[in-house]
Amino acid sequence: MKSSIDEQITLLLAEMRQSPDAAEEVVPLVYSHLRSIARRMMLSERPGHSLQPTALVHEAWIKLSAGREQHFQDRKHFFAIAGSAMRQILIDHARSRSTRRRKAEIEPDAELLENVADPVSSRLELEEIIALDEALARLHQRDPNLAKIVELRCFCDFSVEETANALGLSTGTVKRQWQIAKAWLFHELAK
Repeated sequence: MKSSIDEQITLLLAEMRQSPDAAEEVVPLVYSHLRSIARRMMLSERPGHSLQPTALVHEAWIKLSAGREQHFQDRKHFFAIAGSAMRQILIDHARSRSTRRRKAEIEPDAELLENVADPVSSRLELEEIIALDEALARLHQRDPNLAKIVELRCFCDFSVEETANALGLSTGTVKRQWQIAKAWLFHELAK
């Protein structure tokens, strides 16, 4: 059953380039998985973030469907690109908020003070999100494969096996490269 749905999604994604009707048909088939990717990404965001998972999915869908020249090889490829689009939307949002905060030069609001007072929270601050994105960009320049593994594992919620399949690598290679990528990012972020 799952295989037939996967095949149906892959066919509809291929048809999207020519037919807007295909896009309308594929949405119900991919929406719940896109929401789960968005929810996972939002877990690392600060409380009270102005973007909600639904809005993140909708913005990503607009980006993806606007690029009609985009060719999705299969559903995994689509979800990888959707995850990257969501990540970029969050990064752009963080940069925009950081810029507005610097320009306004106002006192921090109560929400910000509550976040600072909560050291147990694992949520990333704007500067941390931007620093992670910049480190990931440097990793991409150094080793695009490692960066792609990080994107798929962290932002698209791919398992080791799904990542290996999407990149055409063995699971052992993905496991080793995942460890290398995490160590490299940790070192970069500690600077």
